[in-house]
Amino acid sequence: MGCLRTHLDVVGLPREHPSPLDAGIAAAVTAATVVPALVAGASWWVIGLSVLASAPVLWRRRAPVGVLCVVGPAITALGCVHALPVLPFGTVVCVYTIAAYCSARQRRMTFVLVAIGILVSLLVPRETADSYAYAAMSFMTAWALGSGVRAKQAQIDALAERTQRLDDERDAAVVRERLRIARDMHDGLAHTVGAMIVRAETGPLLDRADADAAFAAIADSGRDALRELRHSIGALREDDPPHQPGVAAIADLVEFAGRTGLAARFTEHGVRAPISPQADVAAYRIVQEALTNTGKHAEATRVDVALSWSSCRLGVRITDDGAAAQGRRVGETGTTGFGLVGMRERVHACGGLLRAEATGAGFVVAADLPLAQGS
Repeated sequence: MGCLRTHLDVVGLPREHPSPLDAGIAAAVTAATVVPALVAGASWWVIGLSVLASAPVLWRRRAPVGVLCVVGPAITALGCVHALPVLPFGTVVCVYTIAAYCSARQRRMTFVLVAIGILVSLLVPRETADSYAYAAMSFMTAWALGSGVRAKQAQIDALAERTQRLDDERDAAVVRERLRIARDMHDGLAHTVGAMIVRAETGPLLDRADADAAFAAIADSGRDALRELRHSIGALREDDPPHQPGVAAIADLVEFAGRTGLAARFTEHGVRAPISPQADVAAYRIVQEALTNTGKHAEATRVDVALSWSSCRLGVRITDDGAAAQGRRVGETGTTGFGLVGMRERVHACGGLLRAEATGAGFVVAADLPLAQGS
């Protein structure tokens, strides 16, 4: 029963009781078939065949082929015995319904059955050529109307499916954009705010001159954080596309980290090559996040950032000598941070590989990025 209901849903046939429209059509067909028999004073079996050839049309949507198998033979029987000048209203309605709503297999079966029924109805009573033309025109017209309804419904279904697919793609794009903005805000703000915290914590330990310099650096960091925030939020405005830093800004990033008290060194090997925008931003954000983790968690005194260029790849390596909280940085002590998760998402999105692990001498973050998107 469940399979039958599913099939009826697919072909557009209702599962419940006939609609008022179906009842009206069935009443009209029954009247057009039975009333002439009553007026002509036909025998009871002719009237019974007339009812059988018309009344079942009420259930044409529930079981279109089954109704045709009842209505068709009744019409054929009436025509063969010359009981009345029969008009095949019931059969025509069933043919239209099957052409409009049924499967291809049912339509092929119906076409064969109707052709056989028409031939029997016309050959047995030896009808004239005009009768053949009239029967063929009636059934082909019903078939064409039903096929047109089916084609229109198929077009509506295709448009609905396309609309649903576009909605799903739009929702996925919104999710991707939200994740990108979240990563950018985390990467940018966490770095600058982390540097501000480090300097603020060391401020009470400095003399007046160094403290003034530290607070000036905190102000610079706050302006950098505000600028990063504006760039990230700019992605939400069509008239203000966000600025995305890349490889060219990594040297400044390392220099900025050096002003926080770390011995920061930047080296670059190989010849710079054109790089995809996604990998360009990923390289910068990886270095930025690694430097942030070094300053906040590692208690490191030294950090080295190295870029290695080849013909089709860019290697990014950040090494520090920090010994504290190494397990936390690789996600082994249940922290809720998203730094390494964001790194991996960026690297995997552009087809690269990421390695982050504690070593005996500190902590290493290494990324291998393709220069071309998708390579």
